[in-house]
Amino acid sequence: MDPVTVSVTIARPREEVFAYLGDIANHPEFTDHFLTDWRLTRVDSYGQGAGARFKVDAPLNRFSWADLTFVEFEPPHRIVERGRGGKFNRIRQVGVWTLTAGPGDTTDVELTLETEPRLPSDRVMELLAGRSWFKRKHRKALRRLRTILEEGRGRGHRATIAGG
Repeated sequence: MDPVTVSVTIARPREEVFAYLGDIANHPEFTDHFLTDWRLTRVDSYGQGAGARFKVDAPLNRFSWADLTFVEFEPPHRIVERGRGGKFNRIRQVGVWTLTAGPGDTTDVELTLETEPRLPSDRVMELLAGRSWFKRKHRKALRRLRTILEEGRGRGHRATIAGG
C-alpha cells in the first residue's frame, strides 16, 4: 500500500506527547476502535524494542493478527515502528511517528504508515480493505489521542502482557 500520512496538532509540549507515544501500552487507548486484543511482547513497554501484537478489524480481513516493535527511538521527535501482519505474517509494515514543536506549547504529530505485501493475493486484499479505510481509522485515532492528552478523557484500556 502506498504510504498513508495523517497528522494532528496537540496543545501539549512535545516531550509530554513523546513520552505518551513512547509507551506502546498506551496505543490501545486511542486505536481500540479498529485495533483490538493488544498484548505486549515484553514486560518493558517503553522505548526501543517495546512491542505488541494485536488484531486488525479491517473489512474482509481473514488473517487479522499483526505485530509491531519500536526499532528507532529518538526522543523527543521520532519513533519508527516495524511489524508484520496478514497470512503467515508475510506483509511487512512500517510506521513513522514524527513530532514537531509548534507555536507555544503545541506539538504537530504526523504518522506515516506503509505496508509491503509480498504476493499478488496480499495486494488484492489490501485493495479490497482500502487505503482510505486505514487513513480514516488512523485520522480518528489521532483525534482521540489529542482528546486524551489535552482533555484527559476518552481513555480506553492499556495493553498488558499476554496471559497477564
